[in-house]
Amino acid sequence: MIKTLAKHIRGYVKESVLTPVFMILEVIMETLIPMLMATLIDDGVNKGDLGHIVLIGGLMLGCSLVALFGGAMGAVTGAKASAGFAKNLRAAMFRNIQTFSFANIDKYSTAGLVTRMTTDVTNIQNAYQMILRICFRAPLNLITAMTMAMIINAKLASVYLVAIAFLGIVMFFLIRKTHKYFNQVFERYDDLNASVQENVSSIRVVKAFVREKHEIGKFDRAAGNLYKLFVKAENMIVSVSPLMTITIYSSIIAISWLGANMIVPTVSQSGELVSELTTGELTSMLAYCMNILMSLMMVAFIFVMLTMSLASAKRIAGVLDEQSSLTNPENPDYDVPDGSISFEDVSFSYSEKSERPVLNHIDLKISSGETIGIIGGTGSSKTSLVNLIGRLYDVSEGCVKVGGKDVRSYDLKTLRDEVSVVLQKNVLFSGTILDNLRWGNENATEEECVHACRLACADDFIESFPDKYNTKIEQGGTNVSGGQKQRLCIARALLKKPKILILDDSTSAVDTATDAKIRKAFAGEIPNTTKLIISQRVSSVENADRIVVMDRGEINAVGTHDELMKSCGIYRETYIAQTVGNGDFDRKGEM
Repeated sequence: MIKTLAKHIRGYVKESVLTPVFMILEVIMETLIPMLMATLIDDGVNKGDLGHIVLIGGLMLGCSLVALFGGAMGAVTGAKASAGFAKNLRAAMFRNIQTFSFANIDKYSTAGLVTRMTTDVTNIQNAYQMILRICFRAPLNLITAMTMAMIINAKLASVYLVAIAFLGIVMFFLIRKTHKYFNQVFERYDDLNASVQENVSSIRVVKAFVREKHEIGKFDRAAGNLYKLFVKAENMIVSVSPLMTITIYSSIIAISWLGANMIVPTVSQSGELVSELTTGELTSMLAYCMNILMSLMMVAFIFVMLTMSLASAKRIAGVLDEQSSLTNPENPDYDVPDGSISFEDVSFSYSEKSERPVLNHIDLKISSGETIGIIGGTGSSKTSLVNLIGRLYDVSEGCVKVGGKDVRSYDLKTLRDEVSVVLQKNVLFSGTILDNLRWGNENATEEECVHACRLACADDFIESFPDKYNTKIEQGGTNVSGGQKQRLCIARALLKKPKILILDDSTSAVDTATDAKIRKAFAGEIPNTTKLIISQRVSSVENADRIVVMDRGEINAVGTHDELMKSCGIYRETYIAQTVGNGDFDRKGEM
């Protein structure tokens, strides 16, 4: 996990190295000040030596300025390093997510990925800045201050050892208890983000069914669960402050009482009055007391922060380490000869743990340029079947061939450039109509875009807009209708000039007359392109060269419209249900 994250510090190594150096400089200067204070009091103030006071006072001022410089520069470089690290992590996660297959994406919720790229990365950013600054500063300050205290008076410094041991034991048990809560906190963040995302993306449905109160209740429950876990964790953490305060003041009292007794002169064996401790040394010990115990408190805070960020680090590393289940072969094929498709004893499951496959022993051969209709009830695995052609998923058994070659032998980009899919859920991006069309071909001219729109019957409504092809499309295509969105997506797919075109129920929001025009345009303009049309409407597929009837993950029948009307009960029932009510069914003796 640490190795995975550490790779993304690149570009900010200099700042990551300089920050601890500046922190070390600050600590050294701060440690020298109490020592200089002791000699200023003992050799300057007590002896009335003004020159010594001025000299030592000047050195103390110089040390303070150097410490200020080190602290300020450490803050600047630390901020740059941590912000850069966070930027690299977000970019790396986003890049890796783009390589995910559908199977990889199925492992993560959208809300979970959003949480990882926002809240989790922010936690890591804060933790990294703390590591660079406080993780070096606090332990070093603790060690140097403790060493200097031991040099001054080891007997008196033993008070600090007792305080350190006490706080160390307390923090050990505290961290163990809070860790489990912080692990749960980020799972609740996923629930919270999921609630927001679902509500915002489906706001029209929410308002149509007047379910605002229900959605508010869902959000309140998610926020309440997050609140409860944070309260439990924070209640434990806040106990550090009073414990630290008690320890600090107890140590100060102990140092003051023991130190005062040590300052009192006693008669030595030689008859001279001697003291175990001078006034200046006691002042230094009290100064080191604050240094030691405050450093210890910062060390404790570091452990709490690292405990909190450990859960985030695991979640981020999980995304970064996730390898796409679909990869290019060692020597990929970059040429797709034609648009022929062959399913050879294909079975497919979304999960290895599935009780039964989604597709079961599919055998189907499609010639290049053929138009194939695919029809079947909801859940009959029509979409699952066509997803295997562009290798959005890999088969569990058997093989799918395009152009006579196994799809797993092709370069992924090459294959998907030749297999253009218009998915069930049509997605448009913010930008102009032309920007969206050029997702199909970024180098397409405006004339090519217009031609594709004519084929998709989208040119009529585009020309009605004041800005025509430069009309702004809102995110998700919210300012165009469902049918308009579908036609734009079809035009976008056509711009790829693919050998295989798959329309996955992509004319469901288009009226039957426009649907017929689109199919007629396809037949005349792209006769050599293999076309697979998935539809719930018989009228959309009845003129296809062949129609595949799917049922429960298997091919129930294959044939022309007339053949299926005679031989396939599922197809015949679907046709009757869709036509008799409209008076369009013509009984010619086939029934």
